[in-house]
Amino acid sequence: FYTAESGWVSNGSKAPDHHAFVPENGAGEVALAKGSDSISVPFVWQGPEGVTIRRTYTFKRASYEIEVRDQVVNAGAGTWQGTVYRQLLRTPPQVKSGMTNPESFSFNGATWWDGSYQRRKFNEDYLEDGRVNSHVQNGWIAMLQHHFFSAWLPDQGEGATIALDALPNGALVRELGDPVQVAPGATATRSARLYVGPKLVSEIRAQQVPGLEREVDYSQFSILAILGEGLFWVLNFLHGFIGNWGWAIIGLVVLVKAVLYPLSAAQYKSFAKMRKFQPRIQQLKERYGDDKQKFQTAMMELYKKEKINPMGGCLPILVQMPVFLALYWVLVETVELRQAPWFAWIQDLTARDPYFILPVLNMLVMWLTQKLTPAPGMDPMQQKMMQFMPLVFGVMMAFFPSGLVLYWVTNGALGLLQQWWMTKRHGESATPPKTAIAK
Repeated sequence: FYTAESGWVSNGSKAPDHHAFVPENGAGEVALAKGSDSISVPFVWQGPEGVTIRRTYTFKRASYEIEVRDQVVNAGAGTWQGTVYRQLLRTPPQVKSGMTNPESFSFNGATWWDGSYQRRKFNEDYLEDGRVNSHVQNGWIAMLQHHFFSAWLPDQGEGATIALDALPNGALVRELGDPVQVAPGATATRSARLYVGPKLVSEIRAQQVPGLEREVDYSQFSILAILGEGLFWVLNFLHGFIGNWGWAIIGLVVLVKAVLYPLSAAQYKSFAKMRKFQPRIQQLKERYGDDKQKFQTAMMELYKKEKINPMGGCLPILVQMPVFLALYWVLVETVELRQAPWFAWIQDLTARDPYFILPVLNMLVMWLTQKLTPAPGMDPMQQKMMQFMPLVFGVMMAFFPSGLVLYWVTNGALGLLQQWWMTKRHGESATPPKTAIAK
């Protein structure tokens, strides 16, 4: 159940709720004029006190927005006062959970703007943090789900009070406008746009509503949201240049890798130096047997002597993580990828690979990367567990959207190539001399 409703309430006067409007002049159909890009559908409510409210729905060709305009005409003898309300009510969607279902990671719930972006997730206790009673200027309300949303967007300059509620048939978010007083013989107008459609960035920006771009929910964390917006801008630019979202993803990963090259180069150089001294570390492990404390001390002394920073490979990874997390969310949230083909067997970047070719390639890349990555001090049991990681990730990726797997394969393949090159340059074997082994 999912509905958008708008009506009027009044304290002391008669006012129409969202059920009270009827087609004006009994018109059941309205024809679209030839060559026209919009169509208006009139409704009306006749009050007992000489008050008439004419409502007009205007639909535009190739647009996801519907204009809802109410004109209050007071032909009575007294002042009429009323307040317009707009609300969204829905039964929370049943979202299949699991790591292989990106929809379960996307935000599902009510959002609103009260000068800053606010949101409330659908759950068993939708009102856990209160019903909200916030008066705002230029505010709006919305309901979000993966790839799509609906929103009431009042005219700029209007004030409203935003509230949440939980009804037997679903969760509700409502805005109640400031009171309108209409003197005898006077008229008043209130209008808003109802947006119902996909989270297309170009369409959202065209609404020119403060904060509405946050509906493309890259993350609740500001730094990731900002990074996500920047990465999408680059992805969209590449798509405009290349004309294919799959190749745009590959191009984006290449650009991100190029920008982060100094960090990743330091990471792989550190791995290469550790790999170079792997035989000596293995010798120390055999010498000290089960005495892990002496082994760790000797290994740290070796690192110090050879000027190896064991954290040198970790710090660049930590710095790069926000970028790649933001890139992941961009690919999860971007509705532009929905039903978009790459080439050959990939005809929908948001659907899984039908022949599992990309997941298999990802397994191969992970396995080769694992062979190049040193694991000093890791016990045999941990090594065996790590050997199964490519298989585990391969099975998970088999059900991920192919666009995400394409991103992981490209990123992993470029990382493997870079690590192989660094290992070749800095990771020659450093087998200790026999005299040192004997000692």
